[in-house]
Amino acid sequence: MNEVVETVPGPVQRMFAEDVASRSLGIELLEHGEGTARLRMTVTPAMVNGHGIAHGGYLFLLADTAFACACNSHGPVTVAAGAGIDFVAPAREGDVLVATAEERTRFGRSGIYDVSVLRGDEVVAEFRGRSRALRGARPEQP
Repeated sequence: MNEVVETVPGPVQRMFAEDVASRSLGIELLEHGEGTARLRMTVTPAMVNGHGIAHGGYLFLLADTAFACACNSHGPVTVAAGAGIDFVAPAREGDVLVATAEERTRFGRSGIYDVSVLRGDEVVAEFRGRSRALRGARPEQP
């Protein structure tokens, strides 16, 4: 007999479902796990700047969203304490970008995460985020 098992969304799915900014840009959550996440975004005409390349703010937003998914995978509500990005190669309209976030370390309520943004096998940007779990904050339960 086949039994249907309902799964309750975890903290990452709940957070991403409420992230109107990221979802309105077409960002997709491909996968996530403890301290990791992989997201995808296609560069649209509205994301291209006056030089004909993707505006860096959109690349930062994609990387920051992957970072948020990775650092919130542990449960407590976690926010960015700081972040930086290095742009390695330009992205253009129609490019499909994948951001992969990986936890480097967690200590106390803080953490460090690296995110690589790629177009196929080519690195477009490298992002490093520093996280801070909010004291006493827990994600909302369904």
